[in-house]
Amino acid sequence: MFCVQKAAIIALAVSISLPVSPVWSAGSDRDRTDLYFSWEGYRIGRYRSPTPEQAEGGTRIDVQQLVRLQSSAKPAPILLDVQPVSWQSGIFLQTRQRYNLPGSVWLPNVGLGELNERWTDYFQTHLHRITQGDKQRAIVVYCTADCWMSWNAVKRANQWGYQQLYWFAEGTDGWREAERKLVAAQPVPLPDKQKLQDTDRPDTTR
Repeated sequence: MFCVQKAAIIALAVSISLPVSPVWSAGSDRDRTDLYFSWEGYRIGRYRSPTPEQAEGGTRIDVQQLVRLQSSAKPAPILLDVQPVSWQSGIFLQTRQRYNLPGSVWLPNVGLGELNERWTDYFQTHLHRITQGDKQRAIVVYCTADCWMSWNAVKRANQWGYQQLYWFAEGTDGWREAERKLVAAQPVPLPDKQKLQDTDRPDTTR
């Protein structure tokens, strides 16, 4: 009898002292997608992952709709490529050639979930330049397929008052699959006054 009681006491002590491994359920923090969004609603992590059907403040279009828009809209819509690129000391570091839609303006990294003042100014300045201050001008925003940076850029431009925004979510991948022409691209340089520190470089692999 004493041995049984002693064994029970030891078992209880062990169960109290040993750490319990966490059990992750379907609704746990590990599976919550809202962990990848800022308080302002921008995507801040896992940029290369399935995207939603619509973008906040913009209309999602596919290849055929983009072709029709290009032929019908007067003036023609502005094509805005926001594909990210790593940089160092204010210089973009392209490890391979980027090809985008003909006539596009490439503003890298403006689709990051969190922009510091320098990147915000870079984006706002060039939006104003390419639209000539017309916030009703049609703008088509894209990068690659399954990339949240174009989604972020649409949302951000809309919050700045731009009204005719289109989200080409398929990006250069969809354009290539449709056997449409792509051309070698160069990013719009960062102004000298906006040279960034190495520590400001984004993690574009998330």
